[in-house]
Amino acid sequence: MRLFGGSVSAGRPAPGSGAGRKGLKNGALGMFSSVVIGLASTAPAYSLAATLGIVVTAVGLQAPIVTMLAFIPMLLIAYAYRELNASNADCGTTFTWATRAFGPRTGWMGGWGIIVADILVMANLAEIAGIYGFRLVGYDALAADRLWTTVAGIVWIAVMTAVCYVGIELSAAVQRCLLCVEVGVLLLFAVTALVRVYTTGPAESLHVSASWFNPFEVPSTTALTSGVLAAVFLYWGWDTAVTVNEETVDSRRIPGRAALVSTVLLLFTYGLVSTSAQSFAGVGTSGTGLGNAGHSGDVLSGLGNAVFGSSGLGVFLSRLLILMVLTSALASTQTTILPLARTVFSMAVHKAVPARFARVHRRFLTPTWSTVGMGAVSIGVLILLTSFSRDILADSLNSVGLAITFYYGLTGFACLWYHRKVLTRSAGDMVFKGILPGLGGLTMLSLFLYAAFDVYANPRHGVTTVDLPLIGPTGGATVIGLGALLLGFVLMLVITRGHSAALKLQRSLLPHSLPPHTAVDTASRYLPADSGTGVGGDWFDVIPLSGARVGLVVGDVLGHGLRAAATMGRLRTGVRVLARLDLAPDEVLSRLDDLVEQTVHENGSGHPSGPGRSHGDEARGVTCLYAVYDPVSGRCSLARAGESPLVVVDPDTDAVDCPELPPGPPLGVGGPPYESTELELRPGSLLAAFTLGLLQAVDSHDAGLRQLARALADHRRPLETLCDRAVAGLLPGPVDEDATLLLARTRLLDRNQVARWELPADPATVSTLRTTISKQLADWDLDELVFTTELIVSELVTNAIRYVGGTIQVRLIRDRTLICEVSDTGHTAPNLRHAASDDEGGRGLFIIAQMTQHWGTRYTPDGKIIWAEQALPGLSV
Repeated sequence: MRLFGGSVSAGRPAPGSGAGRKGLKNGALGMFSSVVIGLASTAPAYSLAATLGIVVTAVGLQAPIVTMLAFIPMLLIAYAYRELNASNADCGTTFTWATRAFGPRTGWMGGWGIIVADILVMANLAEIAGIYGFRLVGYDALAADRLWTTVAGIVWIAVMTAVCYVGIELSAAVQRCLLCVEVGVLLLFAVTALVRVYTTGPAESLHVSASWFNPFEVPSTTALTSGVLAAVFLYWGWDTAVTVNEETVDSRRIPGRAALVSTVLLLFTYGLVSTSAQSFAGVGTSGTGLGNAGHSGDVLSGLGNAVFGSSGLGVFLSRLLILMVLTSALASTQTTILPLARTVFSMAVHKAVPARFARVHRRFLTPTWSTVGMGAVSIGVLILLTSFSRDILADSLNSVGLAITFYYGLTGFACLWYHRKVLTRSAGDMVFKGILPGLGGLTMLSLFLYAAFDVYANPRHGVTTVDLPLIGPTGGATVIGLGALLLGFVLMLVITRGHSAALKLQRSLLPHSLPPHTAVDTASRYLPADSGTGVGGDWFDVIPLSGARVGLVVGDVLGHGLRAAATMGRLRTGVRVLARLDLAPDEVLSRLDDLVEQTVHENGSGHPSGPGRSHGDEARGVTCLYAVYDPVSGRCSLARAGESPLVVVDPDTDAVDCPELPPGPPLGVGGPPYESTELELRPGSLLAAFTLGLLQAVDSHDAGLRQLARALADHRRPLETLCDRAVAGLLPGPVDEDATLLLARTRLLDRNQVARWELPADPATVSTLRTTISKQLADWDLDELVFTTELIVSELVTNAIRYVGGTIQVRLIRDRTLICEVSDTGHTAPNLRHAASDDEGGRGLFIIAQMTQHWGTRYTPDGKIIWAEQALPGLSV
């Protein structure tokens, strides 16, 4: 695929979903370029030209202070952007942050708000650029023709899309040039207007008065709110400086600072220009007055000839003013494509929209499908709106304010909620992470509700009215704005349905609570991927085994979504079944590897090569750690498949160790056989098994292990506290991959809970053994179990003498159940069968099975152990 003449392949999938790992060009922008992009995105000249007249109509002479008051909620939201970006510099901004704070559905709506605002304003900016392009070269007739302005708008969108496609550095260079022209002419206009006022100004000019900067002079609260609502549009766009964070030097700090600097510079610019324009033209409703409804959509062009004059240099400067509005619209068009494309790109990387939009150009390192696709969608929306009428296009610009206040407000609330656990850490955290973003969110929410259901909903507002069923005549801006957001809500329900289903399935397959066990105390944490990448296949388990032992499992299935969760469920069930067969850890993994191979072949996924994997390939490449701990001996036997780390904290020395486990290939990929190893653990030792997702936010594997060691250093704390500390330290924010942590603190059974006897292969010893067992059970106050225990031990010892010979060992364990174990040197396991009426044997195991809760056989290096468990009197297991 070749686009815009690219000689290389147009794109490759983004390599990762984490911040800074998507394949965009890192370090391409510095502080100055970030500020330029933030300023250019607001289109100061165009925003003033389109908004200043509306503000004057609402508040009269207090227009300068109202334009400055609108700075306050923007500054509050800028602080939210700064703090969230410092925690997670992801180009998805509101989409990513709201997902982290509130979940994938809310995050998706935040991203949709950005898409709606950018696409609607793109259509309007492109038409403005077309109109001013014709005016600049003197073709006023074409500037008034809807067809030609639409064609020109399409061309401008295509050109700016191409600039954004070629690279972020070219985009920044173009922005620097366009912004210099724009700001230079604006300052020249403001200074010239003020000089004319105090020298040879027109009759309607006014001297600057302190009352203009007194908000209490505004006639009413409604007028003040209407003015601020209109003025908010002046500042919108600075967040582009944060959207390009992954392409910025020091991506966690510079974008946030650039956002704050941009808003402050806009405050100065808007205050100066609005004051000078009002001073020169007044607020009258005729002529060049800012209250003239005929000029409300473009006050600067009407003032150009009046300020600069209509002859000589004045003609040139008037044309330059037109050029300024044109360059402002073009600059904003380009910088609107940047956040739009990167928001969609991030959503695609996180699987919230089709994955094709996550492709990156191999040479330019820019989003390919996202940039071109959003440019094409903007062209389509421009054609759609202008095909109805310019009135609808004009109302669509008003509706942009609803999308702006929606996603800005959501960002403010996301910052507050995301940092809620650290707000009390310091006064600075409370103010900058909590109070200011929270106030910004409340302000934006108030403006959204006021605009949607009062101002824009009024059928007399704007130029179009829609007669809605059950509601009646409603302003077109409310219909377009709320309708676009409602469309996103419907799409969100469809798109996030898979994530919700996968999460529900994953939760149902994982243990709801870890069973209490004599051998270990346990605690766990499972953190699903909180973005649209969806739930993965991480799992953990604690499996009671014979002989008071316990099995500990942590595993990770490749992939995300329903397939990964279903694969995890199959493997977890397989591990539990194999573990209950009392197989050694290496044999459990070998059998599980066979199960994975069988699943892969049944799915027909074969053996894919290269980075691309088929959808049925989640089972291949599974990592798993399986450990068996024996509280009688204090030994732990382990085996692993793939990179499955283990951390052990010694209870006496507090030393943290990462024992070298025998390497084993991931399940399903083939390789050398699995191998078990054995660790001698002191009572109170702390084991930490986890998936690599727990280390996703650190710079390296070793750094993550060191940080985990610090979190577990005070290992005597409750395990739940240690889990919280480890997760909070290692995953303070982004969770792009599932993460699982399982902690286990070992215990040893008391010597009084275990009794052992070693017998020769002599039938005469059975009678003596029965007497000894009877006495031991009496010491344990288990007289009720004497008869059945004597029967069980007699039957098992007699079979061992008869069929095996050699040394025989008997062991009783008083745990949550009474466990009887008989070991011999034989390797043939007895089989339970129904004896016929004329059989002389075969009834012993059948009787044992009826009198016990569980029984079974496990093999040892020296032979086998046949065990049986009985419930203790008065206890239920």
